[in-house]
Amino acid sequence: MNEIQVGQLLDGRFKILNVVTRSGMSSIYEAVDCSTGNSVAIKVPFMQFESDPAHYSRFLREEEVGRVLQHPCILKVIPVGEKSRPYIAMEFVKGRTLAQLLRCIRPLPIPDALHIARTICDALVYMHRADINVVHRDLKPDNIMIGGDGKIRVMDFGIAKADWRAITLGFASAVKGTPHYMSPEQVLGRATDTRTDIYGLGAVLYEMTTGFPPFRGDNIYSVMNARIVGDPVAPSILNPEISPQVEEIILHCLARNPADRYQSAAELKHDLEEPDGVKVTGRRLRLRVPNFWRIWLQILKPILIGVLTPILIFASLYCRFRK
Repeated sequence: MNEIQVGQLLDGRFKILNVVTRSGMSSIYEAVDCSTGNSVAIKVPFMQFESDPAHYSRFLREEEVGRVLQHPCILKVIPVGEKSRPYIAMEFVKGRTLAQLLRCIRPLPIPDALHIARTICDALVYMHRADINVVHRDLKPDNIMIGGDGKIRVMDFGIAKADWRAITLGFASAVKGTPHYMSPEQVLGRATDTRTDIYGLGAVLYEMTTGFPPFRGDNIYSVMNARIVGDPVAPSILNPEISPQVEEIILHCLARNPADRYQSAAELKHDLEEPDGVKVTGRRLRLRVPNFWRIWLQILKPILIGVLTPILIFASLYCRFRK
């Protein structure tokens, strides 16, 4: 099967205009839906993944779950009939992901971070309803799209959990997610539920407000293990502008035990809408931070290198000229 080309008319319906981006598994194209005249995004897996059962099942899951979800804060999947090849047609949002925004502004102003978190929470309240019953399980900045109009949408339901879904991934690893944002139960391969998304949103909110993900390490295994044996550094240590109430919300989301987190997205949404009314329970004082000084060294390392390098160069030149 040949690679899709710009100018191609896909299945007699979608006119491919240009390549928007390429990820590790797929390409996304901007196209025109000739049946409506609307701009759409076409997501096409790389050819080497089309024959891989695990990747193909993930792709089918993303489309199947996406067709069910109809909410203004969730990227809309466009139904397509018979296809000549695997692809997903979605609404086209001109903008950038939260990950791209954080590469430019880190950390975000606290009001902006809370606004984004509230919007994501709106999507979670809808997804977690008993009649929908979808758990995203991969909330991260790369999966949050911010449109040029400021509208925010959750996307990529490739590893979402939906009990009504007919297709399963029984042959795949029980560990699914992105290391920096995975909940402890995902790392351990245990059962996941709506509180898994509470943790994921907490990890995203932590990064938006501090500029860093909750856990850092030399490799993905140390990052995943850190959340099992300990807690993140208190957000206000990294950013003193974070109020005790906002810090309480973030740490409540990031509790290692799901029973200690917010028990519903509606409960979390209430606190995000009225953060000043949140009761501060002293969660930051009960944190068990593994390798505290090692974490601080990772944070300060770039600063120390930037300061010490010019000093060492100057000292070297001074000694040379003194001779």
